[in-house]
Amino acid sequence: MDHRSFDNKRIAQGYACDRPWLHKQVIERLKSDLNIVKNFHNGLDVGCGAGLSTRALKLICDRVTGTDISGEMIRACIENLDASEYTFYVAKAEETHLPETPYGIVTAAGVINWVDKDAFLENMKLVMVPKGLLVIYDFWISDRMQENDAYTEWFHDFYLTEFPKPPRKEEVWWQSDLLEGFIIKDQVTYKMRHEFDLDAFIRFMMTQSNVHMQIQSGQKTENEICWQMKQTLSPIFGEISQTLIFDAYSWYIERQ
Repeated sequence: MDHRSFDNKRIAQGYACDRPWLHKQVIERLKSDLNIVKNFHNGLDVGCGAGLSTRALKLICDRVTGTDISGEMIRACIENLDASEYTFYVAKAEETHLPETPYGIVTAAGVINWVDKDAFLENMKLVMVPKGLLVIYDFWISDRMQENDAYTEWFHDFYLTEFPKPPRKEEVWWQSDLLEGFIIKDQVTYKMRHEFDLDAFIRFMMTQSNVHMQIQSGQKTENEICWQMKQTLSPIFGEISQTLIFDAYSWYIERQ
């Protein structure tokens, strides 16, 4: 599986409608970690997906541009966000266009698993202001629900068995790995939480790459997977909502 697998209308719609807006929490943490008290003039969101991360960046930017390699994702952004406040275009993370005004901040959510690191950083040198901030972050579902051990068993015994994790780059970027001209200011890990009812959780799980890979390859249909999820998760949820725990990280990198 590679980044081209996300150029899919079903996934783009799912990202726009069925994923929680945890990116806002990431930006709030960024403000606290780095003591950011005023807006950046111009920001770039690389690998913007359906625009959730772009909306979050707009909380601390006067103007935001979002780019993604997927045309379907960019269409979802244009359909769902106000064109007077955002600019969107299709581009690889390594090939974003030179802006009229260089970016003071760039965010990249869930992107580095798929990029050529050196080519990406070379591009960032071109589009960012000196002392600009590059924020690389991601979050993902864990095997934990708050006070619900049955979910942990389901996650390992059903989910990862039926839907193995597809391969991707998962190495941490250390200072020695970066091109000259970039300094890691901090790297933090943390937890986030979000409450789902059963139907919302199933819709969210249908956007996971593990699940999408099987639908895309024809191994299972959407209806089959939804039925499996409903049958196996109903005893875990019962009639109430449950709080899923997400693992997360943020890396704060300064462009010298």
